[in-house]
Amino acid sequence: MIFKQIPVGTFQNFSYVIGDDASKKAALVDPAWDVEELLRLCEGLGLKVIYVINTHSHHDHVQGDEAVARRTGAKIVMHSASRLKKDIEVRDGDVIEIGSLKATVIHTPGHCSDHICLLVDGKLLTGDTLFVGECGRTDLEGGSASDMYDSLFNKILKLDDSIEVYPGHDYGSKTSSTIGHERQNNYTLRPRTKEEFIRFMAEP
Repeated sequence: MIFKQIPVGTFQNFSYVIGDDASKKAALVDPAWDVEELLRLCEGLGLKVIYVINTHSHHDHVQGDEAVARRTGAKIVMHSASRLKKDIEVRDGDVIEIGSLKATVIHTPGHCSDHICLLVDGKLLTGDTLFVGECGRTDLEGGSASDMYDSLFNKILKLDDSIEVYPGHDYGSKTSSTIGHERQNNYTLRPRTKEEFIRFMAEP
């Protein structure tokens, strides 16, 4: 697998390139900024971008979608709950095939209702659900602390500790982590009941 984490934009965003070595087919994840740079990188790697995949529909993750699609012919992939323009709708458990690679969709509402994470070859792209040392905020439109609890504790923390974590923003002490490290060190993931977590997320 060809996998690249690229810092982009002015909000400490990360975009990602997921490419299949054999077929040279690729997906760009959250290409909201620096589209030309992302496309040059893919071209330099000999990759054909066939999908734009968005972890969620906030502008700092989607605003480059149409430019990439126009330049490459890529299909835009989002969760079915998203109200934005998309070519392919996905739901929890769906698999996106990128050449021989299989990216599994995990629906993780909480930051917003249409949020997904992507699990591919031992790497989890967490968007704005889980950061290194933090979790996403739930006080924006479509956010829900109750949903975030379910996404974090009943989905993400059910994954193996060895799974690598790649967030949507560079907000932590390092640019990536593992489920095991976050389980042990991320203060937002300390054991709490759902009611305790909702109160915790409401604290100023």
